[in-house]
Order: sequence, then C-alpha cells, then structure tokens
Amino acid sequence: MRRSIQIVLAVCSGLALSGSFPNWGFHLLAWLALAPLLAVLASVPVRRGVLLGWCTGFVFFSTLLPWLIHTMTTYSTLSIPLAGLVLSALTITLGGYVALFAWAQGFLCSCLGARGLLLAAPLWVGLEWLRGHLFTGFPWGLLGYSQYAQLPLIQVAAWTGVYGVSFLLVLVNSVVALGLVRDWRGVKVGGLLALCLLALTLGVGASRLRREAEPTFPVAVIQGSIDQAVKWSPAFQRTTMEIYDDLTRRAAPSSPALVVWPETAAPYFLRWEPGVTADLSRLARAAGAPLLVGALHLERRDGSPRYFNSAFLITAEEGIAARYDKMHLVPFGEYVPLKRLLFFVEAIAAEIGDFTPGERPLVFDRAGSRFGVVICYEGIFPELFRQFVRGGAEFMVNITNDGWFGRTSGPIQHLTMIPFRAVENDVAVVRAANTGVSAIVAPSGRIQERLGLFERGGVNGRIPLRRSATFYTRYGDLFAWGCLGAGAVALARAGWDRRRRRPC
Repeated sequence: MRRSIQIVLAVCSGLALSGSFPNWGFHLLAWLALAPLLAVLASVPVRRGVLLGWCTGFVFFSTLLPWLIHTMTTYSTLSIPLAGLVLSALTITLGGYVALFAWAQGFLCSCLGARGLLLAAPLWVGLEWLRGHLFTGFPWGLLGYSQYAQLPLIQVAAWTGVYGVSFLLVLVNSVVALGLVRDWRGVKVGGLLALCLLALTLGVGASRLRREAEPTFPVAVIQGSIDQAVKWSPAFQRTTMEIYDDLTRRAAPSSPALVVWPETAAPYFLRWEPGVTADLSRLARAAGAPLLVGALHLERRDGSPRYFNSAFLITAEEGIAARYDKMHLVPFGEYVPLKRLLFFVEAIAAEIGDFTPGERPLVFDRAGSRFGVVICYEGIFPELFRQFVRGGAEFMVNITNDGWFGRTSGPIQHLTMIPFRAVENDVAVVRAANTGVSAIVAPSGRIQERLGLFERGGVNGRIPLRRSATFYTRYGDLFAWGCLGAGAVALARAGWDRRRRRPC
C-alpha cells in the first residue's frame, strides 16, 4: 500500500471520528471510523504507524475543537492565526494519545499478526481513561459520547461508565478492519464476540428502559441568555437581575420545588451584596421555592483575597442557606497552571480568572430532597460527579455558562456528556446553561426537555428521585482500569516473548 494512501486512510479516520459528534452528528460513523487506521496499523512498521496514528489524532481533535478559536479570539488578544497555532499545539498534544494507541496496536500486530487488532478495544479505553486523568484531565470527545442519544446502547454505562460504549465501538471497528485485511478467522472470532456483547448490552438496555421511575419532583430551569460581552458590565447588572426575576416569576405557577439559575447568573460577589441577597430571598418567597443561583464568592484568608466560582442556595427564610464551591477548575480559563513559567498567558488573555478550588463536595438538603451540584467543566468528570451521588444526592444539578463558546458546536458537545452521568449513577440531572443548552435529563439519559442556544425562557418538568446505587456509583471506573491492565499485560507479554526471541 502506498504511503499516500496510508495517510489518506489515517485522515479519513480522523474526519470520521469527529463527524460522529455534534454538530455533524453522524453517530453511525463511530462504528466504522477507526477501521481504516486499524487496517493500516496491521501492515506497516510500528514507527510509521505511530506517525499515522498522530495524523488521525490531530485531524480528529482539530475538527472536533474549533470552537476554541472562537473563545480565544473573542476573549483574549489573540488573532485568528495565533489562536489557530494554540489550537494546533493542543491537538498535537491530544493526538499523542492516538499515536500511543497506534504504537501499542502496531507492536501487538507485529507479534500476533492481524488478530492483534482484537486487542484494540481495551487499548483504546485504557488510553481514554488516562486522557481523562493525566495533567488535570481532558476527557472531551471520548468515543462513547457520540452515542449519547442511543438510549438502549448507553444503559451499559450503569456498569462500565462511558468507557463501555467506547469499548463496543472499537471492538466493532477492529472486526471491520480484520475484514479489510482479509483475516477471516479473526473476523469470525471477533464478530461472534462483538455480536454477543452487543446483544447482551441492548437486551439489558431495553430492560432498564422499561423500568423508568415515575417523575415526582417538580423543578424549574431558567435560561437568561445573557451575552458574555455584557454579562459583567456594571451598567447591565440590574437588567440581568430583572430578566432572571421575570423568568422565575413566570415559572412559579408550575409550583416547582426548586428553581435553578445557571453558573454566575447573578453577576455579583453575592455574600458581599446584602441588598441583592435580600431581593433573591423575596423572589424565593414569591416563587414558593428555593433558588439555586450561580455567583462568585470572595473571602479573605491571611489578608489575601480568594475567589470562588460557587452555587448558592437561597431560601425565603434564611437568605443564603448553603454554598458549594467549584472543585475542578478550568486550566487557562479559571486559573493559569505553572503560573511562574507561563507568566505571559495572562497578558494575552485578560478574561482568565484567578480562582481557588473548593475543598469538598456538598450535598444540599433544603429543597425537600437531597441534591448535588457540578459547575460547568465538572460535569465531564465521571469520578467527581459520582462523589455527590455516593454522598447521598437523590438528583443532580449541572449549572454552566457556555456563552464563552458562542454559536459553535461546543455547547452541544458539552451537553452530550450529561446523559452518561445520569445513566452511570441512575440519577436525573437538571441542567441550567446561561445561553444554552439547558435541559432536564432522566436517569435513563433521555433528554426530556431542552431550551436551545440563545433562547431566553424557562423549562418546567418533573424528575424521579434516585432509587438505588448502580454498580458504577459503587465501584467507579473498574471496567476502565481492567482495560488499562489488560492492555499493559498484553504489551508486557509480547515484549517478553520478543526479548526471549520466541515467536510472538
């Protein structure tokens, strides 16, 4: 096979991977996307396979994350060419995970022949898990998320997390790749395994969907759709509060037990604004329900100010009844990692905050139920999310401000992760986003209600309260750890055999 054809196939894999995610949303592509790359890896030298894998990863992330250019050019002094260079640096780094996958897969194929492709699924899942944890983690674009709307399929996440769906997708891709290289015995073995696992997954999924709980707890979600350009303007603060006040009063006739506002909906340091807090208490009384309000928090420790991105529970009787401070901050958004080394970053990105992470998960217990809150970026981390459920949360709230992304694919890509958090822990998730997409998500991952990008309004609905703990809630990423371990053992065994100069 010519090198030019190998490169074309690697590029096709990258494009197909990103094409399976929103905004393209051709989710069926995920079942075939990796097959061209895998077929090439089965027949090229390992070093060349690494470069081809890097090519696939670079194309995948470059076409998945272009919304970052909008964020960088709008909220920093970066020009489009410089923002493109920053995005390229990020995608080259993220592409390294696919390159590492290609190296491991190529090495196994050099030892086991084409049938080594049947180990692609645990290798891929293990590296997805690592990507979600190394260097603070960036688990955006995990392959399983492309299937967020396929409800029978994603129910397996209650046992395996999103990684179980990624595993099935890559397993099918490896069988297709074996067909492309004409290893028919491998196709029979892998195809039988894939069919059995798919049948089991879909059967369990259908059964789980039939036993959806009856919704009982009424909630209201408010989406103010405040443009990021004016959000923090002092001249617009009062207008912002009037918009949220009006939308909350409109939601009151549905008798919600909780009204949810988005991340930093109130553009104040709330604890230091007694007049604003008093207004919110009166609004809670008028709505007949507590308000969960995103706002900033400031406190002084040892003479130095510390800033927090927080969620405040406001009641008619107590005012500020409780507060949760965001624990997992966004690097280069809410803080600058390695600040002494990267001192120049703040000069070109004035919107970067200097926030302090919260210290512990908090389960609120003042709205007739117990619930946890994850703020923005925290919703993409399964392990952090499950801490709140293990702490007793009966449903979850995700508040976010995706106004930074504008009218790009970023907000909908962000939303696709929330159905998996719901399924993993068998909890309903109430999502309030400043400019969208706000939604109410059932424990099955079904998006019951939603409000689109830059729509101003409210969503009312009822949600079920959590009934029991799932396997995933109890044991976390056990499946992903098993895949990581299986991949490591396979590589170690192949390396040992090669070192002893035995046929692999």
